[in-house]
Amino acid sequence: MIRSFAVGDGPELAAVWTAAAPADPIDYPRFRDLFLLDRNFDPAGLKVAVRNGRIVGAAYAVRRLTPLIGTDLEPGTGWIPFFFVHPDARRIDLGRELLTAALDWLRSCGCTEVHFSSYTPNYFLPGLDRARYPAAARLLASLGFEPRYDAVAMDRSLVGYAMPAEMGKRLDELLGEGYSFGTPSGDELTALIRMAGDFAPDWARAIREAVVSGMPLDRIVVARDPDGRILGWAQHATYEGVIERFGPFGVLPECRGTGLGKLLLHLVLTRMAGLGAHTAWFLWADAQSAAGRLYLSAGFTITRTFTILRANV
Repeated sequence: MIRSFAVGDGPELAAVWTAAAPADPIDYPRFRDLFLLDRNFDPAGLKVAVRNGRIVGAAYAVRRLTPLIGTDLEPGTGWIPFFFVHPDARRIDLGRELLTAALDWLRSCGCTEVHFSSYTPNYFLPGLDRARYPAAARLLASLGFEPRYDAVAMDRSLVGYAMPAEMGKRLDELLGEGYSFGTPSGDELTALIRMAGDFAPDWARAIREAVVSGMPLDRIVVARDPDGRILGWAQHATYEGVIERFGPFGVLPECRGTGLGKLLLHLVLTRMAGLGAHTAWFLWADAQSAAGRLYLSAGFTITRTFTILRANV
């Protein structure tokens, strides 16, 4: 039987997810926080497969009930952040039935396009890891999902990390010219959040919610010109309070190519190492972009590749 989410399903859904994808496990508190407590969660969109009284799979469909920014509900657009089937229930087309039920529900809500996994504000992975989940890739392709672009996850070891000498020299030069670097004040957060929103609306939301939830401000480093204007920032521990997770991060367009971004990156890595973090990582970047090249030059390596998929419904 395939039905919609019911109260009491959560812990078993998290357990079955972990059995289905042991390389990407999730516990119940994280499942609850990311999905059940998401501002757009609608229990009708979480399709649950039950066999002999036990949950054996699920597919989650969501559309906007609350705008990500302004008043835009992105009508016509839906997302499927995840689906899974327990290993004991595979090879009977249950995954196809679950996804079809999820797509039918989105269609009934007026959606004409659906994105796989790349949902904000809350996503578990930014897209499909086709190398890790080839069967899921084949199934999604058979249902009309087509690749849009790839995103990469990167990691960098912080064991024995020390800021490169050239970065220390660049810091001294800029300080001598009147620039300043450090933790933002509470009032400066208003300018920082406005700047982050110009890069990505979800970044502004993430910073605001992290601070309100108690993230220490010293997880953020801002760069200021001699007049005190914020030119860029970098931070960590923004998402779910994980100190080893880097980002978001950006500098004003007119400051790119000056070494400011690389310096901010290393200033935050220094703080992370000082907190005892053994690694720095993030989930979503374009390896061919300027930011992607910067990460690679700073010692990050690509650890996973995710494909963002889209289907017309």
